[in-house]
Amino acid sequence: MTKLDDQIARNRKELERHPPEDTGRAVALYSLAASLRDKFSETNDVADLEETLALHQSALDLRPPGHSNRSDSLHFVALCFSDRYNKQGTIADLEEAIKLGRAALELRSPGHPDRAFTLYNLAFDLRNRFLKSGANDDLDEAISLHRSALDLRPPGHSNRSDSLHYLALCFSDRYNKQGTIADLEEAITLGRAALELRSPGHSGRAVTLYNLAFDLRTRFLKFGANGDLDEAISLHQSALDLHPLGHSNRSDSLHSMALCFSDRYNKQSTTADLEEAITLGRAALELRSPGHFGRAFTLYNLACDLRKRFLKFGANDDLDEAISLHRSALDLRPPGHSDRSSSLHNLALCFSDRYDKQDIIADLEEAITLGRAASELRSLGHSGRAFTLYNLACDLRKRFLKFGANDDLDEAISLH
Repeated sequence: MTKLDDQIARNRKELERHPPEDTGRAVALYSLAASLRDKFSETNDVADLEETLALHQSALDLRPPGHSNRSDSLHFVALCFSDRYNKQGTIADLEEAIKLGRAALELRSPGHPDRAFTLYNLAFDLRNRFLKSGANDDLDEAISLHRSALDLRPPGHSNRSDSLHYLALCFSDRYNKQGTIADLEEAITLGRAALELRSPGHSGRAVTLYNLAFDLRTRFLKFGANGDLDEAISLHQSALDLHPLGHSNRSDSLHSMALCFSDRYNKQSTTADLEEAITLGRAALELRSPGHFGRAFTLYNLACDLRKRFLKFGANDDLDEAISLHRSALDLRPPGHSDRSSSLHNLALCFSDRYDKQDIIADLEEAITLGRAASELRSLGHSGRAFTLYNLACDLRKRFLKFGANDDLDEAISLH
């Protein structure tokens, strides 16, 4: 029996000594719930979470409005609903967590010793709802609450790095949604501050390394500063070192590092960077087996890198594999998927390349079919519309040169 199991057993016996109506029952319920939530944090066993939630709700029932410990029960019931949402994804649990968190915050007015915890957790839940629904108000409120929590966690506070880290995430989210560069700069500043506090050995160091690297790559994509990309690669490498074989986040680090090396190849044309991108992409794909939510992204990006290598060296195997991977990614991006047009467009490019190399008319026909499908999804205003129109026009001209159909040339002129 572990020390925690022993604590749970003692808390169960203590609860038995306080039957319903006993004045000490609420405290006993709360204590048992607290130890079971600690166990859930270790085991991720939903049965422990369900019992924790039931016990905290029972304690809350014994702490009506006006009770001095009501805010504690509200706060921890909110945490349990948040935990269950994170595990099962049921939106009703997230809504309940937010409602209870607001109720707890009302009771934890400025000066309350635990106000920072409730501010932080409510902000966390509001960000989760933003990630689900995209409502800007939720993200703006999350930022405001995280700032308030940070103000209550001055330099030297044990939880300051948590507030810095999550505030950085919120600003990064807002940049990704709204494109305001000041938000990205703030995310990077906060991420650096969090990393300084999460020195080697800190349990949260890897995730902060990863997110800061992500934001630096984003800034590189905006402004093209090589220093940002080089630092992103270095930070991702450090995060990867903390995500050894078997770690649940290893594939994320491999995938994101592959993207950075691919970016650097695009900028500097150093073949070693492209080779590294492909090696890392293959390693990420091995870990992102069918059913993994990130599999389509890795299939797509590895396919793009293999096509780049084909364009550099002309190896047919690279292009054939790129086509196979793009098809697999497309299968995971059905009609209505936000990235479907990207898969259609890049698959069309690959078939066009293969036609140029091998002169098989079926490849050209497939390129045109896929290009048309991509252009339908890339309506006026889409950032990739011009590329798709241009490449479709080029393919139609190729078909005109092969067969001499005036309609193909007329359409190519119209698209150009």
